[in-house]
Amino acid sequence: MLPILLFLFFAAVFLALFLREKLQRYSVKATLIKSLVSVGFLLLAAVGWWHSTAAGAVSTFGIFIQGGLIFGLLGDIWLDFKYVYPADEELYTYAGFTVFGIGHVLYIAGLLTQYCRSGMAVWVIIPIVLAVCAGLGNGVLEKPMKLHYGKLKPVVIVYGAILFTTVLLSGSFAMYYGFKMTTLNLIFAGGVLFALSDLILSGTYFGEGHERPVDIISNYVLYYAGQYLIALSLYFFLPDP
Repeated sequence: MLPILLFLFFAAVFLALFLREKLQRYSVKATLIKSLVSVGFLLLAAVGWWHSTAAGAVSTFGIFIQGGLIFGLLGDIWLDFKYVYPADEELYTYAGFTVFGIGHVLYIAGLLTQYCRSGMAVWVIIPIVLAVCAGLGNGVLEKPMKLHYGKLKPVVIVYGAILFTTVLLSGSFAMYYGFKMTTLNLIFAGGVLFALSDLILSGTYFGEGHERPVDIISNYVLYYAGQYLIALSLYFFLPDP
């Protein structure tokens, strides 16, 4: 576990440096430091997957999860560029949401291929239906939440449905297996933190008065805690539920 602890320590250090830079000004330097934090969860996932495969846990599951994390890194970069290059804000926002959405699709694919078994249709259909409803609800509640999505409203709805599918599907599978699968538990916990981060981010992007230091710090702390939990899940992976 020593390499894991070292990754987490350095991730916390770089995250603190990034937040300090971010709170002072939006810059390419902040984006580069942020990328180092994201590279950290990629390395953590790689170490965890190496540990699991060395123990005989051979599966394509790790490929899906690591792929999702890679797209998370790319999403980090695109969304931060909207601040560095405000003239192209809409383009970078579209790109960021799209890339993050692809990452969650990969998480979902990994969950389905690894943990879905015959007779589990209800455990799959219900969370997906609820996630779609949550995505649509996010669009319907735009005005009550004092947000303005503008042209991005369809993207926000679709992305929300995909994000909540990751959360609810991993939670459904974790419940099905009696919360005995550490990998599933970590992905579920990471997904919840990821969703909470995006709820804060919605206020920052589409609301007014939500760019306070507490909003920025809580957004990034929750986001990276979520991604690091998802990455850490590979360390505890077992091939057969």
